[in-house]
Amino acid sequence: MRILAFSAILLVIGGFYWKKNPATTSQAMEGRPKNIILMIGDGMGLAQVSVGFANNGWKYSLESFPVVGFQKTIAANNLVTDSAAGATAMGCGVKTNNNVLGLDVNGVPCKSILEEALENGYATGMVVTSSIQHATPGAFVAHRVARNLYEEITEDLLYSNIDLFIGGGKQFFDRRERDDRNLLDSLRRKGYNVYDYFNNELSTVKPDVSQKFAFFTANNQPLPAFQGRDYLPMATKLAANFLEKRSDKGFFLMVEGSQIDWSCHANQIEPLYSEMQDFNKTIEQVIQFASKNGETLVIVTADHETGGLGLNGGTAKMLSPKFTTNGHTAAMVPVFAYGPQSELFRGIYDNTDIYHKMRAAFGFSEN
Repeated sequence: MRILAFSAILLVIGGFYWKKNPATTSQAMEGRPKNIILMIGDGMGLAQVSVGFANNGWKYSLESFPVVGFQKTIAANNLVTDSAAGATAMGCGVKTNNNVLGLDVNGVPCKSILEEALENGYATGMVVTSSIQHATPGAFVAHRVARNLYEEITEDLLYSNIDLFIGGGKQFFDRRERDDRNLLDSLRRKGYNVYDYFNNELSTVKPDVSQKFAFFTANNQPLPAFQGRDYLPMATKLAANFLEKRSDKGFFLMVEGSQIDWSCHANQIEPLYSEMQDFNKTIEQVIQFASKNGETLVIVTADHETGGLGLNGGTAKMLSPKFTTNGHTAAMVPVFAYGPQSELFRGIYDNTDIYHKMRAAFGFSEN
């Protein structure tokens, strides 16, 4: 009798919890994540990952990921993709031409996973070490024929209603050449608390979760890591904690280690070491959040490989990396997954499948 009475109490408590948290309970019952954190190491192929391991005593945060896959990065009009087409493929699930953001090959806007998450009541955010208007973040909020239309991309970002963004690019809001508008004022009217690196230390800012949050880390592009930039791990932790409180339904967060790509374009090894270390610290923060949270799917991948990096000899403690190009290559890039529905990311597949797998993980119905 005592067992029956105890079971009845549990049923009552469970029913009350379900009424308050139906989405959470449904997600848990179906093994779906409440949150997705997509981490993009721009330009990060297997050789760059290996450099990260070698420079960290052959230990790297990616070892904690139980699922590994590979994605094919080909663009619609070129064997070698750029970041705009690569991020559009991952974010929207369609192939497009290089240089294009958030449009298919016919110029038709495609809805990104971030935009769909917003429509479904999820909180959303982006944290990057480039300007927030750069190609990779731009593909998740903008629909433009050219990735260098930074002021137009800024307008798309403004009207996206994203809950949080952290990155450079302040000048495209308040020092615009196309018009005389101050879009920082527009952000505030749309319910954002707006901060910048000049007046605030990110570590001292305590976001009000009742309002949206914007923090500018540079007027244009942030410093590279080897020159002292160190905000990505802290900003990503802040973003995950903020977004978790913004919506009971869950959140989508895109985090980009943007300047891995830039160091490889410049064929500079020491800056690459610093960028991979910064990304490693950021992944560690995300895994700490996800392991404690228990409802977060984490995906770490790249949009393409940069530099044609080869690991040509050396010792166990010191590699001898060499670049073969200062551009991108068509090499497949790795995909690492952790958390609920991570098994979806096992195997070899097209970059557009990243979008469809995230959609399936969230349980969004197919159109």
